[in-house]
Amino acid sequence: MNITKKAHWENVYETKMPNQVSWTQEVPKTSIDLLNACKLEKTDSIIDVGGGESRFVDYLIAEGYENITVLDISASALEKTQKRLGENANKVNWIVSDITEFQPNSTFDVWHDRATFHFLTNEEDRTQYLNLVNQHINKFIILGAFSEQGPQKCSGLEVQQYNELKLSELFNPQFELISCQTENHITPFETEQNFIFCSFKKNRLNS
Repeated sequence: MNITKKAHWENVYETKMPNQVSWTQEVPKTSIDLLNACKLEKTDSIIDVGGGESRFVDYLIAEGYENITVLDISASALEKTQKRLGENANKVNWIVSDITEFQPNSTFDVWHDRATFHFLTNEEDRTQYLNLVNQHINKFIILGAFSEQGPQKCSGLEVQQYNELKLSELFNPQFELISCQTENHITPFETEQNFIFCSFKKNRLNS
């Protein structure tokens, strides 16, 4: 694992509260809406990539999804979320891993990623990410990343900005674009970050 990258994120989650980091959302409404549009079964497997302290997992548990995985590079972030969830944490499979080094031993029906992909600024890491979803996702991808009107840095790190065409080309032909939309995320300190959210469906001709 990239020790420098891991140390950065462990430090962030060990030293900052949710109201001190820009990505915090009380209700991840766009992610929830896109997930609901997939019309899943409660038994479908869902992985939240870079889930950290996100409340997306709270929604999944409340809705009765039975096969939930949350992955993050920071053990501290996942420990905080487990503490928040209490006994409900036992309903989730927790994985500490850099996404570029993740080696799943199973497939998932849905891959959700809000604000991880845009941190992959070199082509090798992006290729590894795309290989992961192409090989291990059966049905849908829900992806949120900084748009071309979004920040150029986050948490002191460079990011990659995206538009609909770029994302569509990256995931084609294995995945077909369903929808894209932009959203102004209001941070806990009242600044704006423009995101693009896209959902994709696995193209069965390439599965």
